Amino acid sequence: MAFKRLVTGVVLGLAMVPAQAALNVFACEPEWADLVLALVPDADVHTATSAGQDPHYIEARPSLISAMRRADLAVCTGASLEAGWLPALISRASNSVIRPGKPGLFFAAEQVTLHQPQDHVDRSMGDVHPEGDPHIHLDPDRVPVIVDALADRIIELAPDQENAVRLRQRQWQVRWNLEKAQWRDAAEKLEGTQVAVQHATFGYLLRWLGVETAIDLEPKPGLPPSASHLSKVLSDPALERAELVLIASYQDRRPAQWLSKKTGLPVEVVPGTVTGEAGSDSLSALVSQLIDRLLQYREEHAPETAHHD
Repeated sequence: MAFKRLVTGVVLGLAMVPAQAALNVFACEPEWADLVLALVPDADVHTATSAGQDPHYIEARPSLISAMRRADLAVCTGASLEAGWLPALISRASNSVIRPGKPGLFFAAEQVTLHQPQDHVDRSMGDVHPEGDPHIHLDPDRVPVIVDALADRIIELAPDQENAVRLRQRQWQVRWNLEKAQWRDAAEKLEGTQVAVQHATFGYLLRWLGVETAIDLEPKPGLPPSASHLSKVLSDPALERAELVLIASYQDRRPAQWLSKKTGLPVEVVPGTVTGEAGSDSLSALVSQLIDRLLQYREEHAPETAHHD
């Protein structure tokens, strides 16, 4: 009842806030576009990547340069996730507001502590990020911290929108916490589940849920699995503990499908980020969908144990 009164009060407060000039935002990934729109629904947001693209590797196209040039704020992951294209984009756009160290450039990864930072990184290690694992957008604990920091940054750039942003920030936190309680209940049922993955896209969420990564199909981070490596994976004793293969929709499915044919392991292909489709059209909906897919598999196969050829 208290939560209901709080949400009602927030909604009524929003109705009393006058409209402000639209904020022009460049979002490197869909998850950050979603959070910006949660705080500033009338923002003009241009998203550089989609759920069907690997955010590590895109081209700094003229349309992206133009969008960056017009933006008041750029919201990106950071931690070298966009290192292959964002610096060139910033340079070509020549937007004086969006520069490293300027308030117009917001990196989500700088707002939280990352998993597995590295003191030394070289190319022989694959696509390893010295700052740590940048795939933070599915972490139920880290995302609220990022939202708070993002709200602060928007208000810094557009102080006339402070009242509206603060109200929506509070509304978002209430909704997220309600869903987080449900996710925590689900985690109790999933604890101990083991999966095979291809890259660390879902790493933060899996750890939060108590789901273990038995094996990674990549020989090194960011390197596609070769036939010889997959043969080694097939003989790895750790594979016996895996109950399914979990990959993102933008990833090549052939390695996982090959492994599935050899072992009988089911393959779950799920969005790695927010999509425009029902069930994954917001960050919270995406987390719920991922958890529901894991729960569904767990419930259907709980009495069974994995058997590999």
